[in-house]
Amino acid sequence: MENSETFSPETDWAQPIVKENLSDRAYLGLRQALMRGQLKPGEMLRLRPMSVRFGISATPMREALLRLVSEKALTLDSRGTVMVPTLTLDQLLEIRAIRMDLEGRAAAAAANAATSDEIELLADIHLRISQCHVSKAFEKAIDLNTEFHLTLCRMGRLPIVYDIVETLWIRCGPILSHLYDAGLPDWEPHPHLRIVTALRNNDANAAQAAIRDDIEHGGKGLLMHATGSEKAS
Repeated sequence: MENSETFSPETDWAQPIVKENLSDRAYLGLRQALMRGQLKPGEMLRLRPMSVRFGISATPMREALLRLVSEKALTLDSRGTVMVPTLTLDQLLEIRAIRMDLEGRAAAAAANAATSDEIELLADIHLRISQCHVSKAFEKAIDLNTEFHLTLCRMGRLPIVYDIVETLWIRCGPILSHLYDAGLPDWEPHPHLRIVTALRNNDANAAQAAIRDDIEHGGKGLLMHATGSEKAS
């Protein structure tokens, strides 16, 4: 006798798992908040208040938090409370070195892969950063700077490199509010403009050199903050 539950290719067997979807959404929301500097070092992310804030139950919220703890984007204190970690100077220097390598690779690849529309989008992001500098809207400038770097990295069409770079931004995101602690860099021309020019000219070496300069010399405020935090501790 034929089984009435015999598998059929048309059977919609993969039903959405609501709890998992909620956890994923909370996870992605927290990643964005970390990357954009909306969560600060030492901030405690208590389970119940975070569940209320995201409008979900404790179980998917806990899963999202512990997922980020496993990725070392968040930490657990001695009482088991999830916290935003404090980045040490050594960690920041290591992240900077890796970013220079990987974002340099992505920029070089973008010089050969980016479309003219993508390049103009990148130029527009930098224009808005410059306008924020003039109006002293530094919080918005920091957010746009993150957008510039990640957009450039995506333009390289290196998805594994992009995933790693995004994770690095999540690790250093909580201290991005200190990007301008050392004042505005005195660039002439700004490395972002050099990158845009290099992309227009399909010059991979120039694009790679410019983004490496930007990462190394444009993050002095972050280094100043990390150094000061270690001296104070």
